[in-house]
Amino acid sequence: MRGTRPKRRMAALGSAGALVTATLIAGAVAAPTANASAGSGPGQDREARGTAIAAERAAKAGIDWQDCPADWNLAKPIQCGYVTVPLDYAKPYGKQIKLAVDRIGNTGTKAERQGALIYNPGGPGGSGLRFPARVTSKNPIWANAAKAYDFVGFDPRGVGKSTPISCVDPQEFVKAPKMDPVPDSEADKLAQRKLAREYAEGCHERSGWMLPHMTTPNTARDLDVIRAALGEKKLNFLGVSYGTYLGAVYGTLFPGHVRRMVVDSVVNPSREKIWYQANLDQDVAFEGRWKDWQDWVAKNDATYHLGDTRAEVQEQWLKLRATAKKSPLGGVVGPAELISFFQSAPYYDSQWAPVAAVFSKYVAGDTQALVDAAAPDLSDTAGNAASENGNAVYTAVECADAKWPTSWQRWDRDNTRLHRDHPFMTWANAWMNLPCATWPVKQQTPLNVKTGKGLPPVLIVQSERDAATPYEGAVELHQRFKGSRLITEKDAGSHGVTGLTNPCINTRVDSYLLTGELDRADVTCAPHATPKP
Repeated sequence: MRGTRPKRRMAALGSAGALVTATLIAGAVAAPTANASAGSGPGQDREARGTAIAAERAAKAGIDWQDCPADWNLAKPIQCGYVTVPLDYAKPYGKQIKLAVDRIGNTGTKAERQGALIYNPGGPGGSGLRFPARVTSKNPIWANAAKAYDFVGFDPRGVGKSTPISCVDPQEFVKAPKMDPVPDSEADKLAQRKLAREYAEGCHERSGWMLPHMTTPNTARDLDVIRAALGEKKLNFLGVSYGTYLGAVYGTLFPGHVRRMVVDSVVNPSREKIWYQANLDQDVAFEGRWKDWQDWVAKNDATYHLGDTRAEVQEQWLKLRATAKKSPLGGVVGPAELISFFQSAPYYDSQWAPVAAVFSKYVAGDTQALVDAAAPDLSDTAGNAASENGNAVYTAVECADAKWPTSWQRWDRDNTRLHRDHPFMTWANAWMNLPCATWPVKQQTPLNVKTGKGLPPVLIVQSERDAATPYEGAVELHQRFKGSRLITEKDAGSHGVTGLTNPCINTRVDSYLLTGELDRADVTCAPHATPKP
């Protein structure tokens, strides 16, 4: 499952799945040499050398900043440009691809400026190009950091305005209703397996030339080339969700290139977790956060009239699900589309009230509100293309990063067992990831994330009940990155903590970015305000 914000009208796996996907990272200055020793063997050394060559080239070329193209929807004074990187870092003089980047200058004085802060929102497959808009929209949480830093966003390889990949026709991808992800029979499972295999084949047909190179380590190398193109000796980085894994891999490959790094809502970087087990862990965490939301809905029964106990709210959900399974609402919203819509509540507290309001209207007799919220919009061709592209990148990166089980018996056993106690998300997530079982290109061994020479203290921020990136991931990265500090938001579970108003967290993130200072020990913060009905 994706680890970024779900896009409301997107159901994953073209014809297969059921899930919304974000969802589960120099100038005149010569580029520092990449840290070859963090890898494993001659291939890594070649790629390290290739990165150093590409970074040096980018440092000389810089970025030709211009006003952003009109269809990027990024108003002045945000500027846009491109950085050229090798498709394959082992062949730095071979085929090149383009990465779209944007920036807004720091709002403070020249003396206050501390360089560029580069952002990745997660995914894999999320676009970072909206990041500078935090300055133009005068987002108060980021006002202090914006005084010191240029805010820089980018589309990772394969994404959006960079050289993009695709796996299926976007309009086909969003068509609804999809199959119910919860199988009733072996025939249902066979049908889903066929769809997953066809999706993997579609990726190969449409984007096969890029698939072997769609890995997190390559995106980390791209990040280093962007750093050099910006004229920065060292990287300041903010990564959320999958962006934390990108940061962890960057910090392992280029420990001496890091200046400041904030990672928020952490993917477990353990080799054993990337990516099959990480997705199973998500299913458990989503069930817990789904229950938290149901408790909140029950507490606010005077507003929503969905029941005053969790069990009653769950009963309404099961009833809705059964109705949509029998006859899709508006002809287009079945169980798969319902999961795509409802999963945004366990992802983000900001969605608790909007999702509950739509659910409440449905129970009161207004079906249209739910159809409008959960059905695809076939007229939104640009949005649908972005959804399809995001899912393609998600699949390509997770499938290429690690070796996945190829035995259907194992997938079936693990997900059948997990579904018994964690039914909300398990099968939807399984079908979304199943293309990795028949992935048509070589799968890598994940990098061993660890502290290397020169890595400064990293700030880790995590809510205790996060569904998309369970808390254990933050603990694991904290243990692997020596000198790091962990801020835990207790009794909270929203995904993406640094964007929320919580002074206990906001002031510490500011302090670290502005001064490099961290608390002497890990910190536990009280939760941000509970959503109001």
